[in-house]
Amino acid sequence: MKRFLAGALCVALLAPLFAQEKTSQNSEQKNEKVTLTVEQAVAYAQEHSRTLKSAQIDLEMKRRASKYGWNVLLPDLTVSGTMNRTTNADSTWSSIVSGAGMGAAIATGATGGNGWAAYANGEAAAKAAGMEKNESLHWAAVGKIGVSWNLSLAMIQGIRAAKANYEGGKISWEQSQREVSTQIRKLFYALLLQQESLKIQKTSLENARQRAVQAETNYHNGLVPEISMLSAQVTYQNEIPEVETAELELEQTLDTFAFLMGYPVGTKLELVGSIEPTYIDANTEDLLARYGGNNLDIQAIRSNLDLLKIQLSANNLSTWTPALVISYAWQPTLAPYALDFDKWGTGSNWTDKGALSFTLAWNITNMLPWSKNRQSAADIRANIAKLEIALETLLENQKVEVRQTVDTLNQAREQIVAMGRNVTLAQRSYDMSARQYRNGTIELLDLRDREAQLNQAKLGQLSQKFNYISALMDLEKALNVGLSRPANAGAPAENAAKISTN
Repeated sequence: MKRFLAGALCVALLAPLFAQEKTSQNSEQKNEKVTLTVEQAVAYAQEHSRTLKSAQIDLEMKRRASKYGWNVLLPDLTVSGTMNRTTNADSTWSSIVSGAGMGAAIATGATGGNGWAAYANGEAAAKAAGMEKNESLHWAAVGKIGVSWNLSLAMIQGIRAAKANYEGGKISWEQSQREVSTQIRKLFYALLLQQESLKIQKTSLENARQRAVQAETNYHNGLVPEISMLSAQVTYQNEIPEVETAELELEQTLDTFAFLMGYPVGTKLELVGSIEPTYIDANTEDLLARYGGNNLDIQAIRSNLDLLKIQLSANNLSTWTPALVISYAWQPTLAPYALDFDKWGTGSNWTDKGALSFTLAWNITNMLPWSKNRQSAADIRANIAKLEIALETLLENQKVEVRQTVDTLNQAREQIVAMGRNVTLAQRSYDMSARQYRNGTIELLDLRDREAQLNQAKLGQLSQKFNYISALMDLEKALNVGLSRPANAGAPAENAAKISTN
């Protein structure tokens, strides 16, 4: 007991230390930075995204339904056992007595004129044979094995519907993958844009700090008045909270991005990449001719149309064709004395009853135009008409979307080139103004204006590059094709649907 208590005390004292060490290790793991490229971010999101996990469960359900859709052709096999008690067993006892008496009379040759022995003789014979008027006389044991097979032409269409539903599920899964991929890529480049904006702000802050130091030096040397020194210091101090706010916003956005990809809360991300688009020569008519049919929304509507047509065919077959039911039932019965379990092992005590039936059933009510079955068929036809209109609308909308996106790409590309020249000019202007400010030939306000122009030019060019990348991803999504990257880039190797079609 002393050893046990000593061991328990040691465990109690050391457990918090181990728990603290484990917590410290987990904390270090959370604080460890994860470096990601855009392709790595997409790959991780497709593997860990909660949205895709839910969509994968839906796809697996439809896959199983398609794989085992033939199970509607399996017969129904039922096995049952029943113990039945009759309240009044007098008639049963009378039948036993009569049968026993008749048997005894035939055995002795004393059948009489009508072949029946006296009731007393029959009762004695029954008791001599082990029959008694007791509780077991009320009970009967009934077993049953039944097989039923329902056959209908509509079942074939049901199997086809399950397979068509699975094909539609694969399109939905591909849509989910494409949606996650596009969302992660856009957020990734938006974060890069936010990082570049922060870098520009930090550069501006450093320039303001250097100017404040220089203004203080010049003031002490008697080169500038005190107001110039104070103005430079105020400018520097005013930019500090702006940079700190931008840093906090970037950190919060990174946390949200990590959560969307499926990383644990608190994971620190470091994004590696640049906002440099891959330019393409886009022509609306050529793109629509080559990839217009790849659109996943269009494929989904066509898949739903096929499914509805199969359902309509199944409804019509169930209405206008009969169903064949084949059934067989075997029902062994032990009655009476079912409580005398020693009689269960004797086959002659059981009465075997079996029945085979063939039934051809035709529901006439379903043929009536106002019946529930025919109204259901009318609803299916109406939904088919609605989907055909939606398909036509989507095809036209795709043309408009692709045309507008191509125009956006071409415009963004032209503006990127123009803003590149503007950045070069603004940089030269700022460098010249900085030298003039150091020489004391221009005011601080003029230098700040040149710096603001330079920053605006840089951010403008970065924004147009982001717009080009974003528009290109929208175009790839609309056409379901990879125009600027390899097909299936970043997709998980297992259970991955086809992301882009070339």
